[in-house]
Amino acid sequence: MRNLFLKIPTTLFCLSLFAVSCKTVNKDDSTLPKDISERPADENSQKYDQARIDKIKSAIEEDIAKEECTNAADWAFSPLGSKACGGPVSYIAYPKKIESTLIPKIELYKNVMSEYNKKYNITSDCMMAAEPTGVKCENGKAVLVY
Repeated sequence: MRNLFLKIPTTLFCLSLFAVSCKTVNKDDSTLPKDISERPADENSQKYDQARIDKIKSAIEEDIAKEECTNAADWAFSPLGSKACGGPVSYIAYPKKIESTLIPKIELYKNVMSEYNKKYNITSDCMMAAEPTGVKCENGKAVLVY
């Protein structure tokens, strides 16, 4: 057996050892640093808080979008959001029939946005959003009248 081992050229032995070692390498990227854009936002990040605000606004808009505007008298409007120096960011028209479930969401949106503005020292233009005088229906959608 010893004689057989001695007959194998050293290069062949090294090549076979190299080939075996290459097959056992396991590529594990879990320990490498991640690109910042790929990292999930943690609960204490501005990105996470902004996503929460966006999710609340989307829920409000989705609830309103389910309703068709056929009679402007069935619709009302409400201030929406909170500017850093006070007042709403805008106004939104909504159907009166979902008022009891929608107004709490609108209030939540305002409060969360207000907290966000304070937490991250957000500044705004401090211009007051124009308050609408009413709502009209156009092509099944509610449109604010100024």
